[in-house]
Amino acid sequence: MLKTVTFTVMHFCIAFSVAYVLTGSVTVGGLVAAVEPLCNSVGFYFHEKIWSKLESKKKDAASASIPRHAWLHHHA
Repeated sequence: MLKTVTFTVMHFCIAFSVAYVLTGSVTVGGLVAAVEPLCNSVGFYFHEKIWSKLESKKKDAASASIPRHAWLHHHA
């Protein structure tokens, strides 16, 4: 969760800077900086959860593909 929070702060600063440079408006920069990073942070959070599940399934599939007799021989 800390990773998501620090990512949000960094993203807020970048979004504000880009919007301000493009528009010259503190208001527009602030609005873009408030809305866009929050949307991305929510997406990032769920992306991380989905990615973790996919990696877990990949590990489970890899361990399931080892024949039982090979596992027993190796760990005996």
